[in-house]
Amino acid sequence: MIRQIIAIGFITGLLACSSQPDKLGRLDLKKWRGDRGGCKNERTTQTEDFKAEQKQLMGKFIDEVGTILGRPDIHQLGERNQKFYVYFLEKGTHCEDSKLNSKAKKVILKFNAVGLLSEITYQDRPL
Repeated sequence: MIRQIIAIGFITGLLACSSQPDKLGRLDLKKWRGDRGGCKNERTTQTEDFKAEQKQLMGKFIDEVGTILGRPDIHQLGERNQKFYVYFLEKGTHCEDSKLNSKAKKVILKFNAVGLLSEITYQDRPL
């Protein structure tokens, strides 16, 4: 019993230390993560690739999505312990002043109360 607990702990530790992936299908994750706020307009060129691979993200836990896509540009809490990650897809007023309400296109990832990605929507108007 003790050996099993130690083995599980060891495996969990190895998984927690795993590095960020470079690709998700056609999506170049290094470019995606490197374009904070979409301010370099590199995410704009990857929007179709993101849409093509979004099914691979569905049902993943919030921590795993954060590892894959990087820290969100906006993190919001919703009702009933829902969480939202917002990633800007293009340059906007938020690049100059993060307090301004940006009209830039964005993708919104909705996580349910247990932290699983349940919905992905695209928006091209202010939150």
